[in-house]
Amino acid sequence: MKPAPIKEEISFTDFEKIDIRVGTILSVTEVKDSNKLMKLMVDFGDHQRSILAGIKQERKNPKEIENKQALFVVNMAERKMAGELSQGMLFDIGYADGIKPCLAMPENTIPNGTRAG
Repeated sequence: MKPAPIKEEISFTDFEKIDIRVGTILSVTEVKDSNKLMKLMVDFGDHQRSILAGIKQERKNPKEIENKQALFVVNMAERKMAGELSQGMLFDIGYADGIKPCLAMPENTIPNGTRAG
C-alpha cells in the first residue's frame, strides 16, 4: 500500500469539534435491504446507540466484533440508511486505503464513553 497524501491542514479548534468516544459493541445484526450495512448496538456508558457500519462484506463473520470496545464518532447528525437510523460512525482503520478494515480500539479495557483526542 502506498500512503495517501496528507489532507489539508486543520486547526486544533476544528479537531476539537469531532467527538470520538470508546464504546462496547453489544450486538451486531443484519440490516434488511442492505448488502453492506450491519447494525451495531453500542454502549457508551450513560446511554446506548444504534450505529450502522458497512462491514457486512469486509468480514467473514461480522458478529466477531461483539463485546469488543472500539472508537466511534458520536456527534454526527443522525442519518437514515436502508430504513434504519444511524446515530454515529464506527471509526475504523483501512477502508479509505482499500485494505481490509480493522477496529480502532483501546489496548486495555477502559470505561465506555471515554473521549479520544
